[in-house]
Amino acid sequence: MRIRVTDILDLLAAGLNFDQILDELPDLERDDIIAALLYAKNGIDHPVIAA
Repeated sequence: MRIRVTDILDLLAAGLNFDQILDELPDLERDDIIAALLYAKNGIDHPVIAA
C-alpha cells in the first residue's frame, strides 16, 4: 500500500496528531510520518539567489 506524502500532510493540517494518523493508516509507522515531513521540507527548502 502506498500512502502519498500529501495525504500525510493533509491529515496533519486537519489537526490529527501522529497517533491518530497511525490509527487511521495502520500500515504506517511513526518514522514514515517523520520521513514524509522531511521529504516535504527538503522539497521547499532551497536557497534563493537574488541577482
